[in-house]
Amino acid sequence: MVKIVDTIDLNKLYKDLVHPAAGGLCLFVGTVRDNTESKEVTDLFFETYDEMAILEMEKIRQEAIEKWKLEKVIMVHAIGKKSVGEPVVVVGVSSAHRKEAFPACQFLIDELKKTVPIWKKEYFTDNSHWVSPTP
Repeated sequence: MVKIVDTIDLNKLYKDLVHPAAGGLCLFVGTVRDNTESKEVTDLFFETYDEMAILEMEKIRQEAIEKWKLEKVIMVHAIGKKSVGEPVVVVGVSSAHRKEAFPACQFLIDELKKTVPIWKKEYFTDNSHWVSPTP
């Protein structure tokens, strides 16, 4: 499952990831932190080109399934304004064993950050700016 959403429901995503053949489940949740480079962050704002983002996320998802023989894969990113502590991205896998789950989950978040067209604006107590995507 790949989705762009307004709000992330962690309980629902966990239930979507559970599979009877999976003994390993790995879930990464990225949240808004309260600082960047010693500056106080108040909020983040995310936007994307949905169709292109979904296509790229699906490509990454398929690559992970093939490489690690996963039962289920989820990639979900939120858009809009998000507050400190709020989840903004979730990637997760279920697999027969943990040895596949951990590297697959890391691959998903790393590739998402590298290739999916999602842009972030950071709001500070004194100003705001768009963040350049990281390669």
